[in-house]
Amino acid sequence: MTMAQSQSVAGNLYEELGVRIGINARGNQTLLGGSVLAPEVLAAMEQANHAYVEMEELLAKSGEFIAQVLGTEAAYVTSGCAAALALSAAACIAGTDPEKIGRLPDTTGMKDEIVFQKAQQYKYARCLTIPGGKLVAVGDETGCTVEQMEKGIGPQTAAIAYYQKPDWGSNILSLEQVREIAHRKGLPLIVDAASQIYPLDYFRAMAQSGDLVCFGAKYFGAPHSTGIVTGKRELVQAAVAQGFIGFELANQQGLPTPFGRPLKVDRQEVIGVVAALRLWFSIDHEERLRVLRDKMQVIAQAVQDLPGVKVSLPTAPPVGPSYGLRITVDQSVVGKDAATILETLAAGNPPIWVRMYEEDGPDTFAVNVQTLNEGEEQVIAERLKSILAAGA
Repeated sequence: MTMAQSQSVAGNLYEELGVRIGINARGNQTLLGGSVLAPEVLAAMEQANHAYVEMEELLAKSGEFIAQVLGTEAAYVTSGCAAALALSAAACIAGTDPEKIGRLPDTTGMKDEIVFQKAQQYKYARCLTIPGGKLVAVGDETGCTVEQMEKGIGPQTAAIAYYQKPDWGSNILSLEQVREIAHRKGLPLIVDAASQIYPLDYFRAMAQSGDLVCFGAKYFGAPHSTGIVTGKRELVQAAVAQGFIGFELANQQGLPTPFGRPLKVDRQEVIGVVAALRLWFSIDHEERLRVLRDKMQVIAQAVQDLPGVKVSLPTAPPVGPSYGLRITVDQSVVGKDAATILETLAAGNPPIWVRMYEEDGPDTFAVNVQTLNEGEEQVIAERLKSILAAGA
């Protein structure tokens, strides 16, 4: 879909509400709506919209399909990766015990501690505390040893959690090391692998890496508000029991109701996850990446010869969904720093949203291309050339 087409389709209601339509070169960010659905996904959701089903059966059958694709025992569609993390913590704390389930987040008398490397601390770890989990940080900001992790495990430990990304340094215990510790101690391992969905073999390996593994389904083209928890059958069943469908079933049976009623997904979204996952494992990813590299080249060629501008293109296929180029500016030549350039792009018409990564430093910004509609790379190229050449 071209930029003009996307604006014409969505523009009527957006404009009626006074909402600006912009160009997303940040990536699959929640603050920009997460994902664009492929026509095949939209068609499947539209078809699902015209028929009712029993949600319990739909969730069970869709979970079987997802587990088969990912090579795991079981899976469950959630309302995003954050919900998958919260339900995973609840599964490890309360299991399928109706009395315990009905008391969360009150964990009195339950094992409720979740061990986590302090050097991996990040904002989404808070999701593990929603059902009453208590994070126990081990090691320090610089790293963690096996001995420090083992020392942090005690009689109240319910699980160990791990935040997966491919570029942790050697000071962080690896996923394999943490899994060995967890299983040796008889504890489940919760893995946040939210965006670890490419290459496909890596996606499957991540899905099989823990007892409960959580993904954001937006990263492989499903609706923004969906996710997956997958892993060991018994623990996935415990997560299901504490979700929105578990709430309704428990209420019908006169059992204590779980906390997870707000974590609802609708039938169209569940079908959207199935359709998107099937598409993700069937498309030609080499062609997908070739198209994205072509978009990068359009932007790079527009600015790479400008004074005070350095362009860096990726030299290897991406791990995960993000794929883009980095632009570094010499403020003394260009006349503005990276943050000012971001503000200028966002203030334009249409707004263009790019991003900065802390590890790149204050002079560099990234233009991610996997979320661009057709033709938007040319708009970005022309706008960047105008902004970056102004101070030359």
